Amino acid sequence: MPDRPLERGRPQTETCLQMNDIEIVPQTPRPRRFFRPSLWLWLALLLLPLLGWQWWAARVKLAEARNELVQHLAENNRKAREIQLLLDKSIEETRILQGKVGALEAKVDEFQGQADALRSLYQEAAASHDDVLIAEVEQNLNIAVQQLQLSGNAQAATVALAAADERLARQGSLQFLPLRRTLARDLERLRATPSVDVPGMNLRLEYLITRVDKLPLILAFSAPPPQTSPPVAEPDAAPWWRRLLRESWREIRGMVRIQRFDRPDPVLLTPNQTLILRENIKLRLLNARLALLSRDQWTFRNELEAARLWIGQYFEAGDKSVAATLQTLQQLAATGIVVEFPSLNDSLAALQTLKAGKERR
Repeated sequence: MPDRPLERGRPQTETCLQMNDIEIVPQTPRPRRFFRPSLWLWLALLLLPLLGWQWWAARVKLAEARNELVQHLAENNRKAREIQLLLDKSIEETRILQGKVGALEAKVDEFQGQADALRSLYQEAAASHDDVLIAEVEQNLNIAVQQLQLSGNAQAATVALAAADERLARQGSLQFLPLRRTLARDLERLRATPSVDVPGMNLRLEYLITRVDKLPLILAFSAPPPQTSPPVAEPDAAPWWRRLLRESWREIRGMVRIQRFDRPDPVLLTPNQTLILRENIKLRLLNARLALLSRDQWTFRNELEAARLWIGQYFEAGDKSVAATLQTLQQLAATGIVVEFPSLNDSLAALQTLKAGKERR
C-alpha cells in the first residue's frame, strides 16, 4: 500500500502501524535555523570588498613607510658621510693646530723666561711702587719748570702738573695728600696767568717774511748802461802808454756811479740794492721771531720797528699789501710777550719733603 502523505493537522505522534510487513516510522520535525545559507553568502560578498580595500590600504601604507624609511636611511647615510668628512677635516685641522700650539707653547716659554728676566731687572731697578710714582711726579714737575723757564709755555706746564696730580690721585694714598694740595694751588695760579699766543704770532711773522719779496717799491730802478762818449780818434802815431791810460779811464768811468742818499726824496735803488734791502727786512723779522721765542720784549719790538720803518720808507704805502704789512707789524710791536709766570718752588719743596720722609723710613 503506498505511503500516503501525512495530513496536515494530524498529530505526529501516531503509533507505528505495520502494514504488509512494512514499518512506517513517523518523521520528527527538524529545528529551524536562525540564518539561512543565502544570508551568509550575501554577508561574505559584502565583506570581501571591504577586506580587499583594507588589505590594499595596508599595502599602500606599508609601501609608503618603506619608501620613507629608505629615504630616511639615504639621508642619514648622506649626513653620516658629510659628518665623516667634517670629522676627518677637523682631525686634520686639530693635528695642524696641535703643531702650532706646540710651537706657540715653546715661544711662550721663551717669552716667559724673558719676562721673568725683565721683571727681575725691573724689581731690582725700582725698590717699590711708591718710589716709581715719586720719580714720575718729579719728572712731570721738572718738565713744567722747563716749559715755564725756557719757552714760557704755561699751557704745557699746566698739562704736566695735571698729569702728576692725576697720577697721585690714581694711587689714592694718604701720604700724598700734602703734595696734591700744593700741586692744586700751583695749577690754579698757572690757569689764572694770562696767556700769549706765541704760535699764532710766530705764524704771522713767518707770513710777513714770505710777503717781503712781493711788496712793490716806491720806484723800481734799474741802472742804465753807462753812457760813454764816442771814442776820440787817436792818431796812429800816439804812444801806446797814452792809449792804454785812456782806455783804462773809460772802463773805470763806466763801472762807478755816484748817487746821493741825504735827500728826503724817494731813493732810487739798483736791483742789487733792492735785493739787499729785502734780505735785511727778512733778517729783521727773523730776529723778531727769535726774540719772541726767547721772550725778549726789547729786541722783539726794536726789530719790528726797524722793519716797519724800512718798509714805510722804500715801499709804496698806497699799496694794499704794504698797508696790511705795516698794520700787522704795528700790532705785533704793541703786543707784550713777557708774562710773569708763577714759580713751582712750593711743589718742588713738597716733593723733596715727601722724598726725605720716604728715606727716613
